[in-house]
Amino acid sequence: MSGLAAVLAGHEVPGIHLWHAAFDVTDVRHTVEHAGWGFAHVDGWTGAGTKSAFLAAVGEALDFPDYYGQNFDALADCLHDIGRGVDGVVLLWDGWSTLARTDEKAFGIALSVLGSRVHAERGVPFSVLLRGDGPDVPGITSLD
Repeated sequence: MSGLAAVLAGHEVPGIHLWHAAFDVTDVRHTVEHAGWGFAHVDGWTGAGTKSAFLAAVGEALDFPDYYGQNFDALADCLHDIGRGVDGVVLLWDGWSTLARTDEKAFGIALSVLGSRVHAERGVPFSVLLRGDGPDVPGITSLD
């Protein structure tokens, strides 16, 4: 988990990264939480392959409030409130390629919204790990 460890230790800038590590989600959660960070997991293989399914899954994974509207504006708003009481937040998005392939526009907007939270000057550090193979995503670096 060296690339992830670098993020958690502050040696790698938080961002949206491709990550090909095959660690079990439970082990990733343990590592992230042991470092004092919050952890959320979206499983694109089992239903987050559409815009609405992704928005619902990310809201559930990050424990958004009941008023979360499950649209991209609401996602942007709620992302700014995550991370209270932790040193940072890692969102592991397994199977991201299902949305990238089925709805390229929604995937692009999702990356833009997540990226704006990654680069926000307020709040705790936030990183997104896109795990698994998928189409080329310009500007996204590998954490491996």
